[in-house]
Amino acid sequence: MAKKSIGIITSLLIILSIFVAGCGATKSSETSGSNASAQGNAEEKTDKQEVTLKVGAAAVPHAEILDFIKPKLKEEGVNLEVVVLDDEVQLNPALQDKQIDANYFQHVPYLGSVKKEKGYDFVPVTKVHVEPIAFYSDKVKSKDELKEGAKIGIPNNPSNEYRALALLQQQGLIKLRDGITTYEATPQDIVDNPKKLEFEEVEAPTLVRSLPDLDGAIINTNIILEAKIDPNTALFREDKDSPYANVIVVRKGDENRDEIKKLDAALTSPEVKKFIEDKYGVAVVPAF
Repeated sequence: MAKKSIGIITSLLIILSIFVAGCGATKSSETSGSNASAQGNAEEKTDKQEVTLKVGAAAVPHAEILDFIKPKLKEEGVNLEVVVLDDEVQLNPALQDKQIDANYFQHVPYLGSVKKEKGYDFVPVTKVHVEPIAFYSDKVKSKDELKEGAKIGIPNNPSNEYRALALLQQQGLIKLRDGITTYEATPQDIVDNPKKLEFEEVEAPTLVRSLPDLDGAIINTNIILEAKIDPNTALFREDKDSPYANVIVVRKGDENRDEIKKLDAALTSPEVKKFIEDKYGVAVVPAF
């Protein structure tokens, strides 16, 4: 009887040990599967590396607009690095030399003039905003107060010089010769100048400093904003239909890069439109 009991107990112990071993194997298998899954997820995250996109920009408002969209692009895997140079003219050479991936400071007529001069193979990809060029003066309160022989400052680069003269023509102060079909014109192209206005052609960034010595000057809005001057003090400005929208510019062939497309989409979102309108008012107008 005792031997029979011992046999039964032994059999039960064998069955129990087999059951425990089976459970352990199942648990080990589950743990192994879980670890494999975790490793797979980690590898997947590693594959989705963040891409850095360097965009050269003017300080105001361009860099400020780019800073606004940084968090949005971060969510989409793009680390936006904004590069501001002391001399904006160097932003095109920087793009040419591949120091940056894109730039944002110029309008299409200016781009056209430098492409022709320097041979850049660049393309504009997104119209973002217009900075209406405007007339400022420390000496008169309206254009009608301008006296004969008044000295007027205008930018000396081809596209903005034409832009300034076109604005003066729109205001009835001068008339340009017929047949100007490009964005290039100088005071020599003026055929009617009733007030015999005299023109000072200077580097655009120096116009603010020159203003006290002039009767007035036509100045780009980004320069006005950087100088902390209220753009509402302008006597007159371009209207909203200005063709001088500031654009994102890239090297030809880069316009289809995924991160450039994400940049374009972020810059033309309703959130950016509201940001521009709320922050800059009449000084900067969305172009989308």
